[in-house]
Amino acid sequence: MGGRPSSPLDKRQQQHLRGQVDTLLRNFLPCYRGQLAASVLWQISRELGPQEPAGCQLLHSKKLPRVREHRGPLTQLQGHPPQWQPIFCVLRGDGRLEWFKHREEYENGDRPLGSVVLTGYTVLTSQSEYLHLLDTLCPEPSGHHTQEEPEPLLEMPVSFPLFLQHPFCRHLCFSAATAEVQHAWRLALQGGIRLRGTVLQRSQAPAARAFLDAVRLYRQQQGHFGDDDVTLGSDAEVLTALLMRELLPALRAQTLPRLRGAGRARAWAWAKQLDAVHAAVLAGASTGLRAFQPEKEELLAALEKTLRPDVDQMLKLRERVLGRLQANVQGPLESCLRRKVDAQLPRVTQTLLSTVEAELTAVQTLLTQGMDRLSRHLRGSPSSTRLRKEVYSFGEMPWDPELMQTCYREAERSRGRLGQLAEPFGFFGTQSLVFGAQDLAQQLMADAVATFLQLADQCLTTALDCDQAAQQLEKVRGRVLKELSEFEGDVLAVGSPALTIEGIYEDVIRGALLQRINRELKKALGASNMSCTLDGCSELPWDQGETDVETEAQRGTCSRQPGSSTEVPLCPLPPPGTFQS
Repeated sequence: MGGRPSSPLDKRQQQHLRGQVDTLLRNFLPCYRGQLAASVLWQISRELGPQEPAGCQLLHSKKLPRVREHRGPLTQLQGHPPQWQPIFCVLRGDGRLEWFKHREEYENGDRPLGSVVLTGYTVLTSQSEYLHLLDTLCPEPSGHHTQEEPEPLLEMPVSFPLFLQHPFCRHLCFSAATAEVQHAWRLALQGGIRLRGTVLQRSQAPAARAFLDAVRLYRQQQGHFGDDDVTLGSDAEVLTALLMRELLPALRAQTLPRLRGAGRARAWAWAKQLDAVHAAVLAGASTGLRAFQPEKEELLAALEKTLRPDVDQMLKLRERVLGRLQANVQGPLESCLRRKVDAQLPRVTQTLLSTVEAELTAVQTLLTQGMDRLSRHLRGSPSSTRLRKEVYSFGEMPWDPELMQTCYREAERSRGRLGQLAEPFGFFGTQSLVFGAQDLAQQLMADAVATFLQLADQCLTTALDCDQAAQQLEKVRGRVLKELSEFEGDVLAVGSPALTIEGIYEDVIRGALLQRINRELKKALGASNMSCTLDGCSELPWDQGETDVETEAQRGTCSRQPGSSTEVPLCPLPPPGTFQS
């Protein structure tokens, strides 16, 4: 289970999969083209529309989302037959995992023995849990008994395991030397998995928004109206996951009866077969999307050129159509919402709001501790070198997986409550919600840290001694925490752009839902005595303010970036450039 072996698929199977990918792209790309037009129109309408005063005054951090590069020796179960072998493992900042035979090969820039992109993986640190997963992955047919011996290496106890499991890809089995090393690798790997998974959700590009809407519409055409985690990953990875789900029943029926081996060894063989199919589908989807890229760029440019001059007329047309649709469906829609939504909405609101509120509380606590630590160092008259190190550490807080784990843990704890939404609402996107809450915590921490350092740079002058400088930082601390608390009411705003009959019809329904959601949120926020407002939550989805903090910065709320000219005698703050990557 080391580097990817040669494909077990024959030419006929590979040709069949290419045909399946071609069919998927042929059916999906028309949805994508239509949503590109809708997304560009939505973007232009936001740029030209009236801008609400921003509720949150935090700076937007210029640091891109990333994970810290993590590296060190591990052992890996690999080879044919598999054996535990020492390796040197490296988690790159973009969420790719690589492993080398020796550390020197990594340092010399040699090719790795193997590598994997972490999208879609899950980290398990319990051997019994992983073995149970193998038992359920490929159960023996009823009445079937084989005389072949199971793979003994899978049964041998592993002290500090790290199992990477994927629904469609090969499993990776690592072992650490100590519990501390295992813990550090688990946090690093989880960060890489989340970074790779939410790349589309974090993007502000119209094409990314259009792609996600196109996936939703494409799946509705296939009869799937629920919500799950299929949109985690890049565009090619999302399409691959869609097709793999469609192919899985036939693959099981055709492949499992012919698999050799027994028990868990048979499950490994099944994972190897799935991995080959997944690799072939991913290669085809990537090729198809690359081929579509020039057309997409031309289409975006043409849409920008044609839509912007006529945007007023198009929006007026949309309002007229929307008004007629509202008149036709208002009565039945209100009746349906009263029967099926009103009774459930308080439960949904409290579930989502409690998750976000716990995350933001953890961010505020961690940020307060970091700011207090800087103030204490200032009062202690530290050396310039020591203070520079402390400021660097403070600036790196959002990217420190050990520190941020206190925030991320809150979202993980809510997994059970979020999972309870599955049965009554058909919602299976728990992982997406957890990742979204963790992304929110990291981005908010990054913005708060950038804001604190910016304001500190403005208020600290050469005329201040260390005690006076610490007093100024206390004022900055209070201001940042105030801005942070005002953010809490904005995080559940949503929106949906379109200028087709189907899209406007959907907006009518969502608009009615949003009215109820706004009322329920205001009741819930008022009951929790939170000092915040629901800015941006208006009646129609096109009028929604985005939840991403970057939108606030783009509105000109906090456009000035940290300077680097201010110094404090005896304990100077270093310029922001010294800790920004």
